[in-house]
Amino acid sequence: MARSAGWRRGLRDSAPLVLPTVAVGVTFGLLAAPVIGATAAVVMSAVVWSGTAQFAAVGVLGAGGGAVLAGASGLLANTRFVPMGFAIAASLSGPAPRRAAVGATVVDASFAIAHRGGGRFDAAALVGAMPLQYVAWLLGTAAGALGADVLGDPQRWGLDVLFPAFYLSLLIGELREDRRARLVAGCAAVIALALVPFTPAGVPVVAAAAAALIGLRERR
Repeated sequence: MARSAGWRRGLRDSAPLVLPTVAVGVTFGLLAAPVIGATAAVVMSAVVWSGTAQFAAVGVLGAGGGAVLAGASGLLANTRFVPMGFAIAASLSGPAPRRAAVGATVVDASFAIAHRGGGRFDAAALVGAMPLQYVAWLLGTAAGALGADVLGDPQRWGLDVLFPAFYLSLLIGELREDRRARLVAGCAAVIALALVPFTPAGVPVVAAAAAALIGLRERR
């Protein structure tokens, strides 16, 4: 019964993020279609399902980089899931295949939705937050990729600001309720801003994830 309630809560809490997710998906489709083609863009969203990694990989390909470098950039961007995995591990139960399946539903939105404070996460809410986010990401990518010729440059529609705005919307609730979250967010922002002028794209975000260790130390 508790799992069912958690699943419904995750589904309900993810509903307000559907439109922003679609909009960010449209942005990805617009940028990716001229580089890798519309079909490949949709397939990439279906398989990878990570906006940060996908934008990083397509950015490298668009700049003339090879597939290996693009893949490495995507993997580098996704290393942020390592500390996120450590964070949710204590809240998962059951055999390893079940825990792995639940862990596969972790994206930035579901991670924020399932957080219950004090380092606790609702595993059922993680799973419940997945369906709407996944479908919205696919639909957005398809709309952007197939309509790239009509819509044109994402900056023309102001879509380029949606990605940071989306992440900020996920963060605001945490910052309001948790002093430790404010400390980690502040340290992460300082790390990222300090590295932006000197490092390749993606590195500041990954390095900023190290600030999560401060929160772990604080909690202990």
